[in-house]
Amino acid sequence: MTGNTTGDTLGDTAASTAPHYWQGSFISDEEAARRLLGWPAAVEAALGAPPLEPETVLAACDALAQSLLDPAHPVHVRLVTHLPETEGPAILTELGQALCRRELTRKLRRELGAAPDRLNRPDSRESVYEAWAPVGLVAHIAPGNSAGVAPLSIVEGLLAGNVNILKTSGADTLFAQHLMAELAALDPGGRLAEHIVVLRFPSSRREWLRLMCEPADAVAVWGGEEAVEGIAPHVPKGCRLVEWGHRISFAYLTADAWSDPAVLDGVADDVCRYEQQACSSPQVVYLDSEDTSELFAFAERLADALASWPPARVTVAEADPARDAELTTTELVARLEEHLGLTRVFAAREGSWRVMADTRSALTASPLHRSVWVKPLPRERIVPTLRPMRRYLQTAAVAGGRTDLAELSRTLIVAGVTRVTPVGAMHASYAGEPHDGVYALQRYSRRVAVQADAGLFATTACLDDLARPVSLPVPSGPLLGKDDVRERNSWVALADAELYFHSGGSTGEPALSLFSYEDYDTQMRAAARGLLAAGYDPASDRTANLFYCGGMYGGFISFFSVLERLGGVQLPLAAGPDHRATARTLIEHGADTLFGMPSYLWQLLHAEGDALRAYGGLRKVFYGGEHFTPGQRRVLKEEFGIQVVRSITYGSTDLGPLGYQCVHGEGGVHHLHADLHSLEVVEPGEDRPVPPGATGRLVFSTHARRGQELGRYVIGDLGREVPGRCPCGSLAPRFELLGRVGDVMRVATYFLDRRRFVSLAGERGGHSGEVQILLERTPARERLTVRVERVDDTDPARLREAFLSGYPELRTAVEEDLLELRVEPVDSSALERVPSSGKLRPVIDARG
Repeated sequence: MTGNTTGDTLGDTAASTAPHYWQGSFISDEEAARRLLGWPAAVEAALGAPPLEPETVLAACDALAQSLLDPAHPVHVRLVTHLPETEGPAILTELGQALCRRELTRKLRRELGAAPDRLNRPDSRESVYEAWAPVGLVAHIAPGNSAGVAPLSIVEGLLAGNVNILKTSGADTLFAQHLMAELAALDPGGRLAEHIVVLRFPSSRREWLRLMCEPADAVAVWGGEEAVEGIAPHVPKGCRLVEWGHRISFAYLTADAWSDPAVLDGVADDVCRYEQQACSSPQVVYLDSEDTSELFAFAERLADALASWPPARVTVAEADPARDAELTTTELVARLEEHLGLTRVFAAREGSWRVMADTRSALTASPLHRSVWVKPLPRERIVPTLRPMRRYLQTAAVAGGRTDLAELSRTLIVAGVTRVTPVGAMHASYAGEPHDGVYALQRYSRRVAVQADAGLFATTACLDDLARPVSLPVPSGPLLGKDDVRERNSWVALADAELYFHSGGSTGEPALSLFSYEDYDTQMRAAARGLLAAGYDPASDRTANLFYCGGMYGGFISFFSVLERLGGVQLPLAAGPDHRATARTLIEHGADTLFGMPSYLWQLLHAEGDALRAYGGLRKVFYGGEHFTPGQRRVLKEEFGIQVVRSITYGSTDLGPLGYQCVHGEGGVHHLHADLHSLEVVEPGEDRPVPPGATGRLVFSTHARRGQELGRYVIGDLGREVPGRCPCGSLAPRFELLGRVGDVMRVATYFLDRRRFVSLAGERGGHSGEVQILLERTPARERLTVRVERVDDTDPARLREAFLSGYPELRTAVEEDLLELRVEPVDSSALERVPSSGKLRPVIDARG
């Protein structure tokens, strides 16, 4: 078996000759020994290649999770044959739940934050960049008692971007090898395979242990002190030793709780589930009491609760004389101490469970297998009693009142406990939960920082944009339109629909878009980085947020969030009809930067032109949703002294921010938010790429959108890819917006483009105001009315001539008497706009 596909499972004979998975292939002992000699060079080659993107790991893990959760899936069927005898198919379900995108994304975000691998600014006002970087090579030494631990340990190493080598026991099946092979096969680029090696050999092979650990930057050991001691000699100096050792857990019950039948059932569940083989299984139950009679009475009730559980399934393969001897000895000693009044033992006749009440408080390890101690421990003695064992403590299940839980949690944490749960939930976990008091992903990562020259890097939000392009999975599947996306809203689970937005509705009825708060935060951080690249300075700019607000429209709210993440000074005014009050506030508070829609900002500046020109403090305008014409830009700079007029973002309500304009961006040229989206440009009439640099429909695929699949979305805009590297130095792809598909109108048998009217009005007609097209049908012919904003020098006749002389198709339609052309100057307030966003309706088709 070679490459990145797993094919059929290996038979017993093949497994004996190829028990190791090495970067995409199953290999023999002899080949593994040869490759281990060159292991340092292989590690360096893998680390020297482009970094492993978290999205690559998340996408593959999510695809694997779906197959593990489906018993009929071929991957599930193949892996079942490699499970240990002690594990049933339920382990595949548990792994599927742990590997799904939702869980891993939450874990990644909680442990390392948003975009952890990118050198972004932790404080946007400083040219300092930080990221989580992989340690390099992580060597994992797997335990022999849990089939799920080894692969999950590798996944944690992959999420942190590391190369990973795993040792499984010589007695283990090839489950971990085949599971990792299935995972690697889901990455067509082969990057996952390059980062995974799984070997099966006994610990007596010291030379193999030395060779696999020698180039390691971290060694993760699963097991007790004996396992750690066996590996420690092979850990190089300076290498991080990550111990996931055996831990002791217990339950602590207050007087209000220990007589509650539900609490007893919960304790019994924690004891019997997994047969106390998990570190989170209780080995002791402590009572907040010193009363011996209460202690013995509770132990008897707990014994009854354990007796009600079905007996454990013990197979011949699981027979263990040493274990049985320890169980018998522990119970016998406890029974002997009954004669001293120190203990009382309650046990099943067949030996399937035992409760040992002990009047001494010291923490005592249990022999496990449904064997539990019951001991007294008044809360005031918790710290001195437990703290000597703090290095071994893990979970404490607390049953009591609300105040008890709060007080006892703090006391138990001081004593050394790292995890507090309700009784009956000791084995429950959540994505991103610390393990033994630490975050695993941080143990497999380094926090790195770069300090850069503030002048040279003033508009560089992410240092990696100058160093390496983002590599995301190639989009697949059919093209999606707005109707498809709206239909998919009904598929979104309520847990993922935390934020509701309506689109502006400039091209039709407002559409509903759903977001999780995590997705929203990710997108706002991306938009904030784009604003820095556009020349926004959070350390000095004083910004008036003049986007529209209300009606579930997201403009104002989104840019409030962007400024909050940037730490910029903000006047949250929102667009409103009282231009005089708005101008007065701008002047009073020294605003120098305006955020808003071009149409609203244009109205504001002209309605209060005298006051704002006299103020003279406006320096920057960042606009969104529409575009300023070249004539309008000229007016802003020449009449109002505005130095920067730039797109604040390019995006949509459905997908969020898609692109940003750097300081070198002109017109509709934007950089792609390449860490969030993939971009394709396809032919107007079919799903086929256009030639390089040609105009086509822009198709975006959003990655890592929680609870939604928004791949290959035809957003409705026309554009082209811009070749070459941008003068700003960023490797993020560039594209140029060339209008909306809806701006092209079929009129009098011709296709006419509103953009041409806007361009001709400015270039030939000298018009700097807004332009709106109205289409109507008369009894004789169609009518096209160009409604232009009335300004002092508006000349309808000159504009009409400019349109006819500069647009041959339009002139032919008029000359052939197929079309009536009118130019109508109107006040700005008479132009039709979208109520929720204030956007100008570019084309009004009233032909019916």
